[in-house]
Order: sequence, then structure tokens, then C-alpha cells
Amino acid sequence: MSAFAWALPVLPVAAGALLLLAGRRADRIAPAAGIVVALGAFGLAVAAAVARPDVTFPLFTGLPAGLAVDGLSAVLVLTVASAALAVLVFAAGDIGPDEPRARFFGLMLVFAGAMLVTVTASDLAVLLMAWEVMGAMSYALIGFWWHDPERVESANVAFLTTRAGDLGLYFAAGCAVAGTRSLSLGALATASSPWRDLVAAGIVLAALGKSAQLPFSFWLSRAMAGPSPVSALLHSATMVAAGAYLLIRVRPLLEATGWAATLVAWVGALTALAMGAVAVAQRDLKQLLAASTCAQIGFMVLAAGAGSVAGGTAQLVTHAAVKCLLFLGAGAWLTALGTKDLAELRGAARRFRIVGVPFGAGALALAGFPPLSLWVTKDIVLASAPTPLYAVGLAAGVLAAAYSVKALVAVWRPEDALTSDDTKRRGTRQVRFAEWLPMPVLAVVGAGFGIVALPGVFGPWRRLLGASGEHGPSATELVVSGALAVLVAIVAIVAAREVPMPKAAANWLYLGWAADRLVARPVLGLANALARFDDRVLDGAVRAVASGGRAAATVASRRLEFPADGLVDGAGRAVRRLGALARRPQTGQVHAYYAQAAVLLVVLTVVVVLVG
Repeated sequence: MSAFAWALPVLPVAAGALLLLAGRRADRIAPAAGIVVALGAFGLAVAAAVARPDVTFPLFTGLPAGLAVDGLSAVLVLTVASAALAVLVFAAGDIGPDEPRARFFGLMLVFAGAMLVTVTASDLAVLLMAWEVMGAMSYALIGFWWHDPERVESANVAFLTTRAGDLGLYFAAGCAVAGTRSLSLGALATASSPWRDLVAAGIVLAALGKSAQLPFSFWLSRAMAGPSPVSALLHSATMVAAGAYLLIRVRPLLEATGWAATLVAWVGALTALAMGAVAVAQRDLKQLLAASTCAQIGFMVLAAGAGSVAGGTAQLVTHAAVKCLLFLGAGAWLTALGTKDLAELRGAARRFRIVGVPFGAGALALAGFPPLSLWVTKDIVLASAPTPLYAVGLAAGVLAAAYSVKALVAVWRPEDALTSDDTKRRGTRQVRFAEWLPMPVLAVVGAGFGIVALPGVFGPWRRLLGASGEHGPSATELVVSGALAVLVAIVAIVAAREVPMPKAAANWLYLGWAADRLVARPVLGLANALARFDDRVLDGAVRAVASGGRAAATVASRRLEFPADGLVDGAGRAVRRLGALARRPQTGQVHAYYAQAAVLLVVLTVVVVLVG
């Protein structure tokens, strides 16, 4: 049974690592290999969702770790595996043969595997390891075209921003050990004060950073620099959804603190509202979808704070299918037409109806049109929210209808799609089979998953997630939200022009600017000052010692070594002279030796007489 728990993440991670090691030699087989592995991971996800494996293993002394599939993680592993399969099928047609395909598919498989570990981890240590791998893979994928400095800079911004939030998870793990002598996610709510509050603070910080909630939302705008399949997977079922999932998973901890649940709910609601306004102001399709991701994830975060596990999970699954579909559609048009500017995409859906029809279904679902899925799932979330949060969430739903219809009208407007050199390459003027193949399936799931709210289905759905006490929206709430979505859509279609929005909304509320000037520049300034201190003081002292040693050696070599060598040489020359003199009497004649002996005897006699 435990084999499923291991095989589920190991298969994509191992296959991805092999492709990365093989490099360009595996480019030809990489797309097929990636699809086969993703298909195998999907099969394992289905098996794991049925078998519910649970494995525990020693990681640190006294701190066991584990992987487990329960009701919540069963839904998530199926969602992640399905999205990964759809995106890799699309990538097989979108990533050209001249690109480093092995590197791309290898990174994507490792990325998906890390997310599978994240949703099945039963303790903070394993979760943290997968969390870090996911962040590293996102950095490599966003900066996939590393020859372009702008893309690399965008990858740096995304990575450093999420890393800043990730520090909270390290902090939470340390506080969990101190407060519970355990890293188990299930034991976090039992920590004593103040450890419980510190653990909650760390987890909230990490989750909000990963899910691009306020004030971290700006990094998701920069993440659009990556290839379209990366955007689709990043925004649908991995990384960005990871933070919301974690908050839903630790819902008991949020409730136990007395403050974390309220904070999380308000951050989610305000993000949904503010990023909805940002999405309405965008003129770039991928930027619009990126801002809408922040907004829709906000509903999931709101659900975690308001105690709507069933609604938040349904929102997560539905949003994964819808946003994966919309990003794949945007990517297909980007490849075919060379642009993602909404003004230049007019008529794109008519020109490529095989993409336009599924894209339209996804956009209507995102708008909250009845009877499509997100109309229902958002209302399930809002049904558990108190009145002030409900009002903010309803306003955010109205904005969702505005930005979704804005995108829909742009691509279906009866005008020929223009082309531009937006990606510094000419469009292919075609949509390949592999690119559109996953879209109809995603459209069906994205539009129809609201079935979980039906009376005969909602009960089993809640029991699956362990949320039997939760309730769904009333008929009045559904009618009000649906009517507002339709009304906003009609206004947007009739107006048929750009909705005036504040400049701040078009610039992502200047969050990136503020982070740059309030955080990045001071930190970089401090780093530069420390670097100068290191160069001039610490390293300077080391260099001074080394220079002093070299100077002393020079002095010794010039002032001491030469006289000493002279003395040694003089002594040697004197000895050689004495030796030469000593050889002269050695003639080999006997009478000479007797004469020398006689002279020596006379000298000794004289010495004795004088001394005596």
C-alpha cells in the first residue's frame, strides 16, 4: 500500500532528473517521455486516491516524517496530475524542436513531482523540502530563456520574493519542534502558547508569499516571462495553489490561534478585490490572467480563514481546470500570432475556433456565469463568511465578471487578429494538434465541476474532505451573484470599450515598485555596504598581513640573506684555501715528512718552554 505513496512523486521526479542529466541528447524523445511519465503519474494518482496510502519513515531522531493521502490530498493529487498531463501534452506542440526540450520537460516533471510531495506531506520537514524544490524549479522555468536578461531578472524577482515568504516556513518548523516536540501537521494546533501563534505566523507568511497574496502579488506579474506551459502549470495546480492548500490543510491551527483565521480571511478577500481591479485594467492577456489568478486564489485563502474547506477545495479544483485552459489558449495564440496584446488579439477566437470555443467556456466560468462551476464554488466559499467579508467577496466576484468578459469580448470581436513581434519571433499562423487537444477536456471539467454543489453530491463531497458541518449557499445568494455576473457582462459587451481604471491598477498597485524601493534597494544597499566593509576592512586586513609578510621576506632576502650568504661563502673559500695549503706538503717523499715532523717537534718544544 505504501508503494503508491512513494511511487507517486518519485516517478516524475526521477524521470525529470534523467532528462536533465541527458541534456540535448534527449531532446527528440523528451516530449513523448514527458507525456508517458505524466500519464503514469495520473494513473498512480488515481490508484493513490482509491487506496489512500500512508507511510512513515525516520528523518530526524525522534521526529518521524511521512507521506499520506487522505480525502483532501486525494483531490489535490488528482488535480495536480491532471493539470500536469494536460500542460505537457500542450507543451509537446508548443515547445519547438530547436528549444532544449529535455531541459524543459525535465524541469516540468520535477516541478510537478515536488507539488505532489507538497500535497501528500504529513509533516513540516518533508513539506519544506518539497516547497524548496518547487521554488527552485519555478525559478529555472520562469528564466527558461536565460539568454534574455529581462526574463532572468523576472525569474530573480519571483524567486527572491517567494523565498522571503518561505523563511516563515523555516521559522514555523523550529517553533513547532519547540512547542510540540513534533513536526506533524496534525499536531500544530496542540502547541502551547506562544509557540502556536508563532507557528501560525510563519505558515501564514509562507503561504501568502507562495500564493501571491497581498502584499506579495507583484511577483506573479513577473512570472509571465516564462513559456506559456509554465504559466499554465504554475497558475493552475502548482506553486500558486500550494499556499492556499497549506492554509486549508492547517485550518485547525488557524482557528486555535483566535487571530490567524480572521487575518487570513481578510487578506484573501482584499486580494480578490484589489487584484480583480488590477485584472480589469490590464491590456496584456497573460497579465490579465495573472492578476485574475491572484484574485481567484484570494477566494481560496478566504475559504481557509472562514472555515469553508469544502468550498475552498472546490474553488481550487475548478480554478485549476479553468486557469490551465485559459493560459493554454493564450499560449496557443501567442505562438500562432506572436502577440498577447488584447487589442491585437481581436478576432483570434474566430480565426482559431478550436481554441476560441474552449477559451470562451473557460472565460464564462471564470466570470461566474450560471450555471457554470465558479459561480457555485465562489458562493460556497462566501456562504461561510460573515457579512463584511461576504460583501467584499461579492464585489470581487463582480470584478471577476468584468475582467473575464473583457478578455472574451477582445478575442471574439469580429475583426482580423493582427500580428506583432511581441516575442521577438514570427507567429506560426497555426495551432498544432497537441496544443488544442487538452482544451476541450479542461473546458468540460472547468465548466461542470460545480456539480459538487448539487444536493445529492455536496454531502459526499463534504464527507470526503472531513467538512460535514459546513453548509452551502442559499438560493437567494446564488441568484444574486449570478444576476450580478450577467448584468456586468451585458454592460461590458454593450460598452465595448476600455473601462477607465486608475493608473495604479494598471501597474499592479505599484507593489513591485514599493518592494523595490522599500525592501530590495535597502537590502541591496546594506549588502553592498557589507561587501565594501568586507573588501576594505576584513579582506583588506588579510591582504595587509600578506603584504607585510611579503615585505618582510623581501627585506630578509635583501638585507640579511646576502650578508649571511657572504659569510658562508667566505668561510667556504677560507676552508678551500686551507685545504689547498694542506695538500702542498703532501708530496709522498719520506724525507719531507721527517722534516715536517722535526719542525713540528721544535715548535711544540718552544711552546712548552714558553708556557712553562
